[in-house]
Amino acid sequence: MLLDGKVAIVTGAGGGIGRSIAVGLAKAGAHVVINDIGVSLSGEGGSASPAEETRDEIHSFGGRAAISNHSVSDWESAQKIVGTAIDEFGHLDIVVNNAGILRDAIFHKMEPSEWTSVLSVHLNGSFFVSRAAAPLFKEQGSGSFVHMTSASGLVGNIGQANYSAAKLGIVALSKSIALDMARFNVRSNCICPFAWGRMTSNIPATTPDQIERVERLKQMTPEKNVPLAVYLASDDAESVSGQIFAVRKNEILLMGQSRPLRSVQREDGWTPETIRDHGVPALSPSFYALDRSQDVFSWDPA
Repeated sequence: MLLDGKVAIVTGAGGGIGRSIAVGLAKAGAHVVINDIGVSLSGEGGSASPAEETRDEIHSFGGRAAISNHSVSDWESAQKIVGTAIDEFGHLDIVVNNAGILRDAIFHKMEPSEWTSVLSVHLNGSFFVSRAAAPLFKEQGSGSFVHMTSASGLVGNIGQANYSAAKLGIVALSKSIALDMARFNVRSNCICPFAWGRMTSNIPATTPDQIERVERLKQMTPEKNVPLAVYLASDDAESVSGQIFAVRKNEILLMGQSRPLRSVQREDGWTPETIRDHGVPALSPSFYALDRSQDVFSWDPA
């Protein structure tokens, strides 16, 4: 039992990857706070049923779980999510920031409300819940944050400026947490999950290429992300922090982070004309194409 005696919070744990991770943590011995407000993929409505179904699944094999129906996108509510862990289980060791919504739109058609609502759940929610847990982790001198990022943020995607910005922002947030809290033995890492579920089920599948991509995605079930999440949450990962991992079926990838690729210099400085004539031609062989995740991850899942 890799997580025996540990207490975890999993946001967005009513379905998909969140539910799979919550169940996986419980099977590894953790007591789990299931946070989910039961809204639709676009953040509308609300129901207690998804969280209750996850709790019932955990109880079915003798695990312990409690429910929090508070929203991650509000600071006061985020503190209540953490408070649920303390009230129900006495302490907290693990936070998995998974909650999210989608409101896709082409950039020039995206409404400000579509932008703010997605960032509020993904990025603000990850900050609020992590920040609410941070004093507890600091005081006990241990803790693990696991954040869900996306290839839409790491690589790019069409029609997801809000989601992509939030998911890349989560990477920077995770790295900052890892740096700021390393002296307290608190770790922070990201998982970029490739999995078929609610967040990917709206991918268009009309052209042969799109249909082929969707069929590849369907092979990558949410459960494939569980072993890595359990490991990163455990004390066995005490030396792993500030990293970005991706999971594609049975493949685990360590993702790169921004570092210099190539440089040019002139002793007498630059002008717009010398940049045009010399600087950009020297740098352009290392330019990135306007790739999307399916362009970068073109091979079949292992």
